[in-house]
Amino acid sequence: MPIITAPVVTPPDPGGGGGGTPVPLPEIGYATATYTDPTGTLWPLTDTEASWFTLADGVSGLGAAEYELTTDPHPRGGARLRHAQVQPRTIVWPLFVEGADHDGFLANWRALARAFTRTLRQGPDGVRTPGVLEIARPDGTRRRIAVFYQEGFDGQGKKGYYRRSDTAVISLWAEDPYWVDPEPVGVHRESGAASSFFSPYPTVSSSQVLGATTVNNPGDVNVWPTWVVTGPASLITFTHQGTGESFALNPNAAAIGHGNLLAGQQVTIQTDPGRVRYQNGDNWIGGINWPGAQLWGLAPGDNEVTFALSGASAGSAVDLVFNPRYETA
Repeated sequence: MPIITAPVVTPPDPGGGGGGTPVPLPEIGYATATYTDPTGTLWPLTDTEASWFTLADGVSGLGAAEYELTTDPHPRGGARLRHAQVQPRTIVWPLFVEGADHDGFLANWRALARAFTRTLRQGPDGVRTPGVLEIARPDGTRRRIAVFYQEGFDGQGKKGYYRRSDTAVISLWAEDPYWVDPEPVGVHRESGAASSFFSPYPTVSSSQVLGATTVNNPGDVNVWPTWVVTGPASLITFTHQGTGESFALNPNAAAIGHGNLLAGQQVTIQTDPGRVRYQNGDNWIGGINWPGAQLWGLAPGDNEVTFALSGASAGSAVDLVFNPRYETA
């Protein structure tokens, strides 16, 4: 699902500036960068006409993620890889900040510091909300990563600095080191008259099997999709034909007590983390066929999947949505 949920508001820029000009960044070539803070305010980072901009010399952490390898000694020498665990990512981002005078510089410096450090503040629900760093290429593709401020917004401490300008070398910490495409990939199946949804995926009309198709994950790593089921339906089964993994949702389960999904009623299933919500927000996780359920993901490349609805009729539908994930920006 898309990362940014707050409305985007562009902050005022006393020094001018506009949409930004692509600048050369290490490992990814010419690109533009933006940061969205937890309030939804969008901060351009590569607009050299603004009062703050990125110093390309020193940017790091945009390449492939770091892995911790678990190995077993081999009797004949060497070792064998048993497990690879991806590690959190640290991104170093040098940011030059200036102002028309000391007061203007100080206002910009404080505002930017607040935008980054507020990722460490807990909200009313006790949850910390990350900021979002986005890299956009001239070809129109974009990749995002959720980040928390770690350190570095303290200036250079050199003579002449902190009057009208200074540089902050910021470290941003990403608990999930993979970059996410903000444009979702969707597959739709609906029972009824045959028609086309999310071309080139065809619609299959059936009272039982709504989708038996190949879903392509264009990313570099596994993704865990979100499903939206629209009734009528009495039992929904999701199967990954390649791995044999499957799970089912039973709206008649005793833990729910709802009964069959009626026409137009919807349930949303997230597979990572596992979460099931009825359209009014009720928790339906008890409707999953535990303990045998496996909330499977989609590997990079083609995945053969099937989703079937018992009790389906005209209007029954299943939607699969995911955002591809990548190793690099």
